[in-house]
Amino acid sequence: MVETEEIGAEAEQDFQSLSDSLFEKLSEAIVRGELPPGTKLSEPKLAARHGVSRGPLREAIRRLEERKLVTRTPRQGVRVIVPSHKHVVELFHIREVLEGLAAREAARHATPADIEELRSMLERHAQVLASPDAMVYWQARANSDFHFLIARIARNEQLFNLLSGEYYTLFRLYRMQHRLVPGRAKRALLEHERIADAIADHDCELAEMLMRRHVAAARKSLETSIGGSDEGLE
Repeated sequence: MVETEEIGAEAEQDFQSLSDSLFEKLSEAIVRGELPPGTKLSEPKLAARHGVSRGPLREAIRRLEERKLVTRTPRQGVRVIVPSHKHVVELFHIREVLEGLAAREAARHATPADIEELRSMLERHAQVLASPDAMVYWQARANSDFHFLIARIARNEQLFNLLSGEYYTLFRLYRMQHRLVPGRAKRALLEHERIADAIADHDCELAEMLMRRHVAAARKSLETSIGGSDEGLE
C-alpha cells in the first residue's frame, strides 16, 4: 500500500514538473514574440512539438490563462493575448504604484549585501549596453531583472507575490515592446542607477519617487511607440 502511494506521489510530482516546464517555455515564447499576439494555441501541435501528453499541457495553458497571457473564447479556442492600448496604460498605472512601494520598502530593509547585489547587477547591465547592440536593454529572466530584485529586497511577501506572480510576465511582455523604443535603453539604466543610489542611502521617499517616475516614463515612451491606438500592439 505504501509503495503504491509512493508511486502515485512520484507520478504527481512528474506531472507538476512537466507542467511547470511547459508553462515556462510557453511564457517565454509569448514574451519573446515567438508566439505572436493572436496566435491560436493548438493542443495537438503543441503536444507534438514538445513531446508531451495533453494533461500537463492543459495545466500549463490553464496557468497561462491565470497570468492573462492567453484568452479562451467560444469557437475561437485559446489565443495569445492581443494587448490593447487601454490595457497597457491600466497595467502600467498599477505597476507604478506597486513598484514604487517596493522601492520604498527596499530602501527601508536593504542590507549591505543587498546593495552590493544591486550594484553588481547594474554593472553587468552596463556591460551589456556597451556592446554593439547597445539599443537593447533586455533583462531576460528574474535572476537578471532589476525590478524583480528590488521586489525581493523589499521583504514584503504579499507585494512580492503580486509583482513576481500575477503581473510579472505581463510586465515583461510589455517591456519587450518598450525595449525597442530608440534611446530608451541607456536612459532606463541611468534611472535604475539613481534608484539604486536612493536605496543604498535608505532614502525611502526618494526611492519611491524615482521608481514611480521611472515606470511613468516607461509608460509614456511605450504609449508614444504604439501611437495611442486602441487597437492591439501587433
